[in-house]
Amino acid sequence: MAEKTSSSSPNLICPLCLDIFVEATILTSCGHTFCRRCLKKYDLTHQDLDHMVCPLCREITKLSANRVDDLRLNVSINGCVDDHHAKCGGMNAVLEMCQKCTACKSLKDAVSFCKTCNCYMCDECLHCHQHLTTLFDGHEIVSMDDVIEGKVSIGHLFEKCSIHKQENKDMFCEDCKVQVCHKCVLVDHQNHKIKNQVNFEQELRRKVTYLAQRCADKKAELEKNIQNIEIQRHEVHTAVQTLLDDVRQAYSIKAKELEENLRNLTDSIHALQHSFDDDLDVLKSKDRQRIKSICSSITLVDNDRLGHLETDSLSAHILLCEELDTMLKEVTDHTSAEAIKKKAQEKRFKPADDTRLDLGSISGSDPKMEVIQCVDLREGMYGMAPYSNSTVAIGYGGYAQGIDIIDSNGGKQRYSNILALNDMNCYDLVVQRDGALCVSTGYTEAYIYSSLGSRKATIHVRNKRSFLSVNRSPSDEIIITNNGKQVYIYNPTGSTLKHTVQTKHDTEQASITRTGLIVTSSSYADPCVTVYDRDGNAGESLQAPEDVYLYAAVDEQDRVYVASVDKENNNVVIRLYDLDGLNLKERVEFNALDMTLEDEWCFLISLSPDMLAFACDKKLYFIKVSL
Repeated sequence: MAEKTSSSSPNLICPLCLDIFVEATILTSCGHTFCRRCLKKYDLTHQDLDHMVCPLCREITKLSANRVDDLRLNVSINGCVDDHHAKCGGMNAVLEMCQKCTACKSLKDAVSFCKTCNCYMCDECLHCHQHLTTLFDGHEIVSMDDVIEGKVSIGHLFEKCSIHKQENKDMFCEDCKVQVCHKCVLVDHQNHKIKNQVNFEQELRRKVTYLAQRCADKKAELEKNIQNIEIQRHEVHTAVQTLLDDVRQAYSIKAKELEENLRNLTDSIHALQHSFDDDLDVLKSKDRQRIKSICSSITLVDNDRLGHLETDSLSAHILLCEELDTMLKEVTDHTSAEAIKKKAQEKRFKPADDTRLDLGSISGSDPKMEVIQCVDLREGMYGMAPYSNSTVAIGYGGYAQGIDIIDSNGGKQRYSNILALNDMNCYDLVVQRDGALCVSTGYTEAYIYSSLGSRKATIHVRNKRSFLSVNRSPSDEIIITNNGKQVYIYNPTGSTLKHTVQTKHDTEQASITRTGLIVTSSSYADPCVTVYDRDGNAGESLQAPEDVYLYAAVDEQDRVYVASVDKENNNVVIRLYDLDGLNLKERVEFNALDMTLEDEWCFLISLSPDMLAFACDKKLYFIKVSL
């Protein structure tokens, strides 16, 4: 059908479907035109791309959100198609139109086709073929009716060469992708890969047939795979449901345990309440008994007949008055009830740690601290950081360099993951959650090393004030201070300075809570502890008494411990504070700890909710906390 059309309208044929254009659509990058429906089919195999590669020239045309629908129509081609349909009576007329004679210039309707001459013939040309036997003897002639009805095949019709008018384009140049005649091959296509047009079309048809078969096979394979995917989906859903059932069963078991734990805790609290009520009732009963005694005595003593008493009666009343006077002189117990109230208020709920399956427990009423281990350091320490729940990392500078790892049992070892640090000053350090290490090496630089020992980044601080102190937030942000009125907050890799928080005092050390608040310890000149938000807003500072230095640490529950270091009296008092906005509200003052204090430069860190570490010069103390 397309062959008939191409003989009369070669410029109206879509290169993809080889039929007359339907909604001719242009690719803007190269100008080639195709049916819109053909482009949509072609685009279905390239949905992962944001562009279309022209099937003819491989130029790229960018596609918008609506893809082919947003490409503009080729108005000129579509107009020609409409004209052609109008002249030929519509699309069906174009496809069924009468073939004209190609053997002469009469343009009469063809009645026969000569397979030897490869041309259509009108009545006159057929008559010549039949009677000029000298020229046309042996030519194979077929009827047009047989051709139209498909009873016979007329084979391939070649176009005439536009350069060599008498020659057929019966060759195909694979290099240039064009049909050519044999003269064009000799003139313009020497050394090109040339194929006979019929052979080329046969190869192409075989290739298309082969591809069609492969497409059918691949389609069947993919459909089978889709069925298999659905089978696997069912298995996945079954496995996930099993997993969900296991989790729900585990939850049910744990929920029962937690409910039992809740009941026990509730019963314990109610028992405490009853105990306190009983104690208060005893105090109340004593006071009521005293009131009763006083009332009875005054009733006996206060009598209108006192002036007429006999000697014995008078003596009895004098004794009653003395007893009453003694009762009235007894001091009223104003403190016992207050003590019971204080005892109740000191009760604390201690949540279980993350590894426990219960809610927690109710603590006793006697918060205390005790030093469970004192370790002698090899030299005066410069920096300290948590290494685990029971282990610290100590940094040294000056004569003693490198890092020691020390546990709460007193065990020591050199940090050997990064050998280069054994020969470097380590003025402060912090260990990140992935094992990476941030080390302060002086006044202006801190280095970040991976857990395997490679240096990942260098942090530069221009404001040269003092040795850089480093810490980290719960999200692994790096906090740097240098005894100036700034706290520098970097991202975990150290590549970006996220915040610079201005402080009211020269800041030596800083910690960050889970909510992002910054707790600072200020320098020797004005020792104090202050809480800031990231905009620099500050709460009321805790001021130290004269000759006392303050060091703060934040634990994983956002509680703040503050150590008051009194070097003159050789003791340390640690207090526990709760955060109240930007202010610190004292909860507990622990017993004073006797320690060897040879320097004002100290560190206080929280290792776990019930373990602190305190270091001063050549001494390291592990402190057990009981709330």
